[in-house]
Amino acid sequence: MKQLLLVRHGKSDWGNSHLADFDRPLNPRGHRNAPEMAARILQKDLVPQLLVSSPALRAITTARHFSQVWHKSPDQIKEETAIYEADVNTLLKVANKFNNKYNRVAMFGHNPGFTDFANYLSDASIYNIPTCGIVIIEFPTDSWAEVSHFGGTLIEFDSPKSADED
Repeated sequence: MKQLLLVRHGKSDWGNSHLADFDRPLNPRGHRNAPEMAARILQKDLVPQLLVSSPALRAITTARHFSQVWHKSPDQIKEETAIYEADVNTLLKVANKFNNKYNRVAMFGHNPGFTDFANYLSDASIYNIPTCGIVIIEFPTDSWAEVSHFGGTLIEFDSPKSADED
């Protein structure tokens, strides 16, 4: 059994119009939401063994917040340039190459790719993964190479605002 956690980066700061998209940081809400969402995963005992992130500043910063809550060294985050601005096919290639010794992997990245990818992998029908939103998809396989279209089952979809609904 494999589980893939898709984590969209936290809310980014648009205050500096001179920054390239790649270099946009998290805004204060993004810095608050990331540890909160990481704690929810920790409470459910769903912490992944491997963290893979887009190197874009807002994504890698989100991954670092999660790694801190999960008691993992930031050095354990693997940066994968292909995740930045990736489409479904590119994200699938990344996931298919994960080492099979890891049964649960978190990917930190961006929309629209992550929402499209979640819907591609499962029957999720998610309209939009909000910033710092998390999707967990489970696959009945022991090989990441077998992860494919509609091959998984959505087991979790959570976002910072969902706590407001309680």
